[in-house]
Amino acid sequence: MLPKTKYARSDDVLIAYQVTGEGPVDVVLAPGTMSHLDLDWEIPRRALFFERFSRFCRLIRFDKRGTGLSDRPVKMATLEERTDDIRAVMDAIGIERANVFGASEGGSMACMFAATYPQRMNALLTWGAQARWIATPDYPWGQTQAQFDEMLKMIMDGWPSFEYITGPGAGVGKDADPAYIEAIARYMRAAASPSAVYAYEQMNGAIDTRPILSAIKAPTLVMNRTGDPVCQVEGARDMAARIPGARFKEYPGNSHSMMLDDMETILSDIQEFVTGERPIDASDRILATVLFLDIASSTERATALGDAAWRNLLNAYYSIVRKELARFRGKETNTAGDGFLATFDGPARAIRCAIAISRGVKQLGIDVRAGVHTGECEMMGDNVGGIAVNIGARIMSNAKPASVLVSGTVKDLVAGSGIEFMDMGTHVLKGVPGEWKLFAAQS
Repeated sequence: MLPKTKYARSDDVLIAYQVTGEGPVDVVLAPGTMSHLDLDWEIPRRALFFERFSRFCRLIRFDKRGTGLSDRPVKMATLEERTDDIRAVMDAIGIERANVFGASEGGSMACMFAATYPQRMNALLTWGAQARWIATPDYPWGQTQAQFDEMLKMIMDGWPSFEYITGPGAGVGKDADPAYIEAIARYMRAAASPSAVYAYEQMNGAIDTRPILSAIKAPTLVMNRTGDPVCQVEGARDMAARIPGARFKEYPGNSHSMMLDDMETILSDIQEFVTGERPIDASDRILATVLFLDIASSTERATALGDAAWRNLLNAYYSIVRKELARFRGKETNTAGDGFLATFDGPARAIRCAIAISRGVKQLGIDVRAGVHTGECEMMGDNVGGIAVNIGARIMSNAKPASVLVSGTVKDLVAGSGIEFMDMGTHVLKGVPGEWKLFAAQS
């Protein structure tokens, strides 16, 4: 069930917000250029991030004016007006002081709020934010004016374009899974109109928080990825240096997103900063897609062939599987007899890899069964474990020879990828609670 959406009044505008978690501390999350409170729960990676975030705090998320579920006035809001949305939401909930966390453009809002309302701050956190977004002679980080103008053209030309999503707009990176890019495109179309985004980005181009950063007195944590295509890491480092006593943390990756496989590490750092306590072994959990494979009727085939011929067949089978794993960027994590377990950073790649393997092994006169699932996995050295892995194994055990069977979670994640599915009905998976809708990927 989605959390209840409520509304706070900021002047004559209603600001939509949702509250999840029960404390012991409050974190108000100021979003980037656009957001959509309800659709956050329909993209599994985003939903997992906010679910995890809500475990150690009361998390307050809102759609700023002009975006998502909030009022969309004709006149676009200034940075000061957007910043006042934070105050309005805190007042509506009855929060006197909070940890304010700004992501991307929301980082500019959070810095402005911290400097304007020091008495209402417990701590300030930013992700992927810098003092300016356009470079100047005295500020070498950010887009050039020509690059910025080109980004504005992207907004009005086929919104939201691949270039905007993967590059200077959303910055998910060009290596992001195509199905995830398509999900983000749907999210952005619902979150804001092209004209609204154009107006906000124009205003963002004029932002310069350098004059107010030294006035921030709250404990501050500034976070950024090394290869962020939206916020240059040196720009974020410079912003941290201008805030008295601020800490700076750098994370690997070429994306603007904090919702990647290392989200547990990031959330653990946030939890430690706002509560003083760090969860145990949080860095050993990741979100991954698992692929299980085995040879159909392998026992009968091994018995018929004899040891030597079976071993030769297995070696040829291993060669085909590993070739396709390399092609689709899968990581082999466990092999036992004819069984393979591999992990992927995107479910569409896992499905396409399984289909390619199924086709490739036919030259050997064999068929494989494949099962694909996406969920939270526990890292155990070079291997993975956890309930998601068990689910993947059970899905494979329900697959017919030469078929690729996936969970409903995977089917939803790859919507828009072009992969077609056949509904295989509802199944009970041994040792796994509940009933599971399974689907066969079509080659």
